[in-house]
Amino acid sequence: MNRVLDVAEAVAAAPEPRALRSALGRFTTGVTIVTCLDAAGQRVGLTANSFGSLSLEPPLVLWSLRRASPSLAAFEAAAHFCINVLAESQVDLSRRFAAPGSDRFAEGHWSAGLGGAPVLAGCAAVFECRTEQRLDGGDHRLFIGRVERLADMAVAPLLFHSGHYRMLGEVL
Repeated sequence: MNRVLDVAEAVAAAPEPRALRSALGRFTTGVTIVTCLDAAGQRVGLTANSFGSLSLEPPLVLWSLRRASPSLAAFEAAAHFCINVLAESQVDLSRRFAAPGSDRFAEGHWSAGLGGAPVLAGCAAVFECRTEQRLDGGDHRLFIGRVERLADMAVAPLLFHSGHYRMLGEVL
């Protein structure tokens, strides 16, 4: 029997992880490649859509990473990280950095940013950050960064919605 839950029932029912993931997927996000240098000076990067603004004064942004991620130790140790907000044309790079293995940095035009964190050319925006705080949040680790340098370009950003890449359409 299907029925609509009233607000009290919805609040009382703890959501199953799969249902929560599905509902969260209805919120359209941008797509980023977050980068840093590890303790050995090697470039590390991954695709993430858990990026957001936190504060204008001071200029702070945040993103989160699963605590089970093999990249966690590198970001924990890094004094700087870079948020590369992808353009629509960079969907293949997003897929490359979301997949295990491969030399992720073999594609794209990369340069060293603050603290050596890799900066990708052609992005919709780039935020070079000094790590301010790391906080636990459930099964994720939150990284708060102070924006020390930024750039933006008038190109359409790559979007993610309901488990699929999307493109920005014109609003009429």
